[in-house]
Amino acid sequence: MYSIGIDSGSVATKGVLFDGEKILKKIVIPTGWSPKNASLEVFENLTQDIDKDNIKKVIGTGYGRVSMDFVDKKVTEITCHAKGIHFLNNNIRTILDIGGQDSKVISLDDDGNVSNFIMNDKCAAGTGRFLQVTANLLGSDVESIDKLAKNTEPQIISSMCTVFAESEIISLLAKNISKESIAAGIFKSIANRSASMLSRINIVDDIAFTGGVAKSSVLVDMIEENLMKKIYITEDTQIVGALGAAIVGYKK
Repeated sequence: MYSIGIDSGSVATKGVLFDGEKILKKIVIPTGWSPKNASLEVFENLTQDIDKDNIKKVIGTGYGRVSMDFVDKKVTEITCHAKGIHFLNNNIRTILDIGGQDSKVISLDDDGNVSNFIMNDKCAAGTGRFLQVTANLLGSDVESIDKLAKNTEPQIISSMCTVFAESEIISLLAKNISKESIAAGIFKSIANRSASMLSRINIVDDIAFTGGVAKSSVLVDMIEENLMKKIYITEDTQIVGALGAAIVGYKK
């Protein structure tokens, strides 16, 4: 028997095929203009080589879950990230998740249930969208800005508002400040904001960092330096929510 978890975010839609013990298949595609179409594409990809009668449940999560009229149940991404991380590493008690449009800090109990959480969903400050916009100003993208920022002294970026940060970066470029130091400054500002969010919650035991932004080794190093604590990074930081959704589905 199988379960399927689909996590449709603002940037990417992720899916996991799960057999109760391990991930059998995973997929990440751009969400594009239609979360529903992206979610259906993920579902079809995951089920193309299996008997659909053997699927116990299909669970939808992420901001695009409202459009998934084909799933058996819709669950919040906070619950799904908790279940996904607990399955991968049951020592984790705190999760920092930075998605495309919001960032959140989640506290877990010993059983992987959510005991507390805080969210930044008022603006794109410190999110994947913030990183994408600011990277574009440097003629870079989210995938390559990490290399640009590596081993460079960060330029201070004082504004975390995306609009004001754009103006600030344009002004710094006009002053011939190097793209490398600006890139490092962008990561530094995200790291500082992340550490500030984490300070608002009781950190117990190990911390995990999830979401597409967690692929940045520069950002991970900066957050670890800020917290003076190692952070757990799973092999694929983007599929944690989808995995958690699949786990919820299998248990149901």
